[in-house]
Amino acid sequence: MPQLDAFKALADAYGAQLRITRLRPSGRGADVWDQLHPTAVQQRELYDWLLANGEGVLTGDSFFHLSAFGEPLPGLNLCGAGRVVCLIDPIGDVYACPFAIHEAFLAGNVRSAGGFPTVWRESELFTELRQPQTGGACTKCQHYDSCRGGCMAAKFFTGLPLDGPDPECVQGYGETALSTVDSKPPSGADHSHRGPVRGQPVPVTIGRRPPDSWCDESPLAGFEANLTASSGNRRLPESGSA
Repeated sequence: MPQLDAFKALADAYGAQLRITRLRPSGRGADVWDQLHPTAVQQRELYDWLLANGEGVLTGDSFFHLSAFGEPLPGLNLCGAGRVVCLIDPIGDVYACPFAIHEAFLAGNVRSAGGFPTVWRESELFTELRQPQTGGACTKCQHYDSCRGGCMAAKFFTGLPLDGPDPECVQGYGETALSTVDSKPPSGADHSHRGPVRGQPVPVTIGRRPPDSWCDESPLAGFEANLTASSGNRRLPESGSA
């Protein structure tokens, strides 16, 4: 938290726009979430900081749960899973969210009939996610219209029900709910492409061609002078050498 202003200044110095993403308890984040997720005090500080910086800092749909403090934050103030965002893994499986890679959020595969458009428009999962939430504890909360129940992935991978509170609920309901959780679903899986996919070979048609720029091949391209490495007084290879 104390580094946010420095990050913003660094981005401004390069004419860039800073984007901050929430730490979710999925993937490698599951191993560190308990130790590294913001405290209640830090969440309030983050909320005030994001309000002060407005559209100058991008957040996507990372922090809409903080809107339960009062004023809505800039950005998407609801979960974008299956609405404006999804993830396609290396074997073509389509998941509702990059932070929810689990069979519970598998919508289909781009190699199926109709491809991605059919998955996006017609999958049962995406259709369900796009419907208003009609039950659960959060819909009875006076702050629900502000926070929309929080992050789907954060709830799922901490063992909370999807219609329950966000684990970082700023009203404290998430902390209470977490105290009753007995087990959490696994958050990691190997989604790398290893050999045939769904029993079908994947053709590779990419050929070898000269690079657009020789700098893509060698960081020393164009340098004719002999350069000396900083350690061991060894010569670095000249352009074109191995």
